[in-house]
Amino acid sequence: MDGSEKPPSTDLEALARDCDIEFTRAGGPGGQHRNKAETAVRITHRPSGVTVVASERRSQARNKMAALKRLADKLVAIERERVLSRQRENRLATRPTKGANQRRLESKRHVGEKKRGRGKFRYHNDE
Repeated sequence: MDGSEKPPSTDLEALARDCDIEFTRAGGPGGQHRNKAETAVRITHRPSGVTVVASERRSQARNKMAALKRLADKLVAIERERVLSRQRENRLATRPTKGANQRRLESKRHVGEKKRGRGKFRYHNDE
């Protein structure tokens, strides 16, 4: 999606109009009905190309609703990330203040003094 498009609608019926919906057979546990009927749903959102699949239920209608909800959540997450990345791009680089630099250097000096004091203890025998 480019910047001129409006964010996708999360209304499930409106969302379904912008999608290609494909039904397939779902294997695995669930009995003969699941193995014979086309209950698995694959939904592709045409404007964005995002695809979701739902096959965990035995009912085609319930799988379709689950897939639409998943698709809506994905589109919201994508839009949120797009907005956040645009905000990160607009940040102006700033330099640390003089005071911040002085505090950092003073902290480094303090740590250095502490480490210098950890050296081996030497006895001076002046006798």
